[in-house]
Amino acid sequence: MIRKLARALSLSVLGIALLPTGAFAASTQVAVAANFTDAAKEIAEAFKAKTGDDAVLSFGSTGQFYTQITQGAPFEVFLAADDVRPKKAVDEGYGVAGSVFTYAIGQLVLYSNQAGKVTGEDTLKGGDFAKIAIANPEAAPYGAAAIEAMKGLGLYETLRPKIVQGTSIAQAYQFVQTGNAELGFVALGQVINAKGGSRWDVPQSLYTPIRQDAVLLKTGETNEAAKAFVEFLKTPEAVEIIRKYGYRTGE
Repeated sequence: MIRKLARALSLSVLGIALLPTGAFAASTQVAVAANFTDAAKEIAEAFKAKTGDDAVLSFGSTGQFYTQITQGAPFEVFLAADDVRPKKAVDEGYGVAGSVFTYAIGQLVLYSNQAGKVTGEDTLKGGDFAKIAIANPEAAPYGAAAIEAMKGLGLYETLRPKIVQGTSIAQAYQFVQTGNAELGFVALGQVINAKGGSRWDVPQSLYTPIRQDAVLLKTGETNEAAKAFVEFLKTPEAVEIIRKYGYRTGE
């Protein structure tokens, strides 16, 4: 009997030793501003390789995510497209005090999937297009920046009848890709690796800098994977990925 018990114990220990390292991996739920989709996916892969933990990503507009967070959505980390809602999350009791930081500064671009279509601000002044896409400015900071830029150029009232709004910057980009709009104001990170097409990087002087802040939410305060993901965003490895997609950091 003793020998059988010893053998069973030995096999049990061996079984544990042979379990894959990922068997004990943790995960965290991350709400990500749609403009940061491609960069976030690559960062999540790097995070997984480094820690074995999973960052489960959901993409959408910053405004919609904040509403969901206030209604009890199970997100643990919030990567916003602005610096307003993460601070608001802390002020209203949804975010962890001291966890807010700027992970990226975005670049607004005017984009077309047609080569040579966009040549600069003259493309907007010429008006040789039927529709121009932007994200909903109430929910998406890049939409608000687009309106600010058009007003800065003195063209907003002229262009307003041609504007079509997406619920997020991802949908605004989709409108351009599907031909529902010839032009669109999107994030550089969405199109930096696009094949063909044409774009104009809108001068920073035409809109308020798009400071994209992250916050650890109260729902993730005791989740080590959530805290680790927030810290990973600050590492040189993550910063390199962020910059690769056309975002500025460290300002």
